Amino acid sequence: MLRFPSHFKAEAAVLEAAAIEAWPALASLSDLDLRRLASSGRASEQRLIKLRGQARLVVQVGLEPEEAALLLYAGIASTKGLAEASHHQLLLQLGRLERSLTGMAPPRVDGVTLQRWIRQARQAAARPPN
Repeated sequence: MLRFPSHFKAEAAVLEAAAIEAWPALASLSDLDLRRLASSGRASEQRLIKLRGQARLVVQVGLEPEEAALLLYAGIASTKGLAEASHHQLLLQLGRLERSLTGMAPPRVDGVTLQRWIRQARQAAARPPN
């Protein structure tokens, strides 16, 4: 079962009604699929695109859903984007984002973790698609 923040409630309901209940299924949806799901008017196509981006980071790179969501909010919406990201710039962006969300709590993402994510994204980007 997919879990999303409460502000994605409508999108979660549409995906559940379409029997899309796992990250791989969401990651494999095409733009046309998302447009059709949003055509009911209950879900936002833009939000569905974001959720698909999160799913692709989960499936292709092996991130946890919360990690992929954090990257999306930092402006990384694809495996390719993460693979091409500047380690230093992304670490700064994530630090700013985390401080804005959690105040002065210690950051959840450190440089070593971020380097691992970028390495995993590069490896995933180098693999031929299924």
